[in-house]
Amino acid sequence: MSIVVTGATGELGRLVVDRLLATVPAESVAAVVRDQEKAARIAAEGVELRVADYDRPETLTDAFRAGDRVLLVSGSEVGRRIPQHTAVIEAAKAAGVAQLAYTGVLGGPDADFELAAEHKVTEQLILDSGLPHTFLRNGWYTENYTANLAPVLEHGAVVANAGDGRVASATRADYAAAAAAALTGEGHLGAVYELSGDVAWSLAEYAATVAAATGREITYNDVPAAVHQEILVGAGVPEPFAAILVDVDEAISRDLLAGTSGDLARLTGRPSTPLAETVAAAVAGA
Repeated sequence: MSIVVTGATGELGRLVVDRLLATVPAESVAAVVRDQEKAARIAAEGVELRVADYDRPETLTDAFRAGDRVLLVSGSEVGRRIPQHTAVIEAAKAAGVAQLAYTGVLGGPDADFELAAEHKVTEQLILDSGLPHTFLRNGWYTENYTANLAPVLEHGAVVANAGDGRVASATRADYAAAAAAALTGEGHLGAVYELSGDVAWSLAEYAATVAAATGREITYNDVPAAVHQEILVGAGVPEPFAAILVDVDEAISRDLLAGTSGDLARLTGRPSTPLAETVAAAVAGA
């Protein structure tokens, strides 16, 4: 039996592997990757590599073994995830895995924004498969904001159409720690975890946090959805993805990403990473 992480060279998957290696022997961890060369550092740590591609179901035949505990890290290509996830679920069922954990979205069936649609379908596919499962419904990543600091600092403004809505974000490392805990601990089969940061904050508070970290004046410009769409497209964001980001902001305005269940802190055994800490690190690295 191995603990298997799919998408193991991605931003979240790599952090899950790192967290697992801090708690279990490397020989008990396997990484499903598309590019073996890209995964060289993981292999050097003693992790077994299993080369497979979500888009090529035939390559997933040997990705899993009976009794494996598997983390399905959701695909990053919006619009293609249902067939990709279906291929993984079918391969996991055929192999007879002992656990399939899935990184969905905060709110599950109650999340009515477009980015959540494929996650909801995937959860139902897992339920229909009959596989022993764990749903890890991740909230918004703080890095979704801090990785985009350059235009904020250039223009002195955070621009969004989120109104006064709040976001209970956490870092990728926080979510990775929760996933590792669910894969290595007991009592998680059939569990549904609503994972989010301990504190929900508004975009105005985010702007103030960036201002405090930089010593510069940073404002929050709340704009209509259509205006935000135009700004994003004008900045080079593909129109379909810009529409998804605008739709997420609409969801934030309705506090759909503001839930603070405490599940994340309970799984990891520590508080979630404070917004100010992540912003300070991003500013230092900018």
